[in-house]
Amino acid sequence: MSDSPESVRVGRRVRNMLDKQSRIFEAAAALIAERGFENITTQEISDRADVAAGTLFRYASSKGELLLMVYNADFRSALEVGERESRAQRDPAEAVFGMVKPIVETADRRIENIVAYQRELLFGAPTEKYHAEGLALVARLEAMIADRLTSAATDLGLESERVAAQALLAGRSVFAVLHLILARPSTGAFPGHDALRDLRDQIAQIVAGFFVSVDAVDIEGRTSPPEGRRTS
Repeated sequence: MSDSPESVRVGRRVRNMLDKQSRIFEAAAALIAERGFENITTQEISDRADVAAGTLFRYASSKGELLLMVYNADFRSALEVGERESRAQRDPAEAVFGMVKPIVETADRRIENIVAYQRELLFGAPTEKYHAEGLALVARLEAMIADRLTSAATDLGLESERVAAQALLAGRSVFAVLHLILARPSTGAFPGHDALRDLRDQIAQIVAGFFVSVDAVDIEGRTSPPEGRRTS
């Protein structure tokens, strides 16, 4: 049975929308990479994408949303790589580092683009599509970290709401550190420091603090039975 005229029209409209969205994405990504976010205009993006300016704003409501659209895709890809790499790590701190390392490694070398993305991600309009999408990716990273730490605590015999809450707090702390590591080149702070080494060390400290907070390890990081289960 052949498709109805209406389904053919709908299919054509959807394909046309996807084509325009793809052209806008590619044009925005190319111009941001070539000249930097602050140095381009939405008119230049619409010209390269071969769409009217009004059409462009139906797909992304602002220049900031265009940046979020492009960099959210990079963030998502890095998360997927990090999720796979973390599975090979038995140590919880190394597993968490494995989750975030690809985000640093794949970050745009134009630091001004990274700073602009973080600004839009943290302070953009929460009702906008790509801002909400970016925040969902942050929540996904924090949940990945929390799940891994909760699993490690469970392996030590700890299962409680406190463990889950502290694990999520640790996930948020790791994201805060990651945010500062990515922005650090723009501040001139700690010149010559290895960003990945600093990130690994700070994650190790956060993870150690998590285990201390739930009585899973002592302050030197040595495994010990939880409070109330200590051996003589």
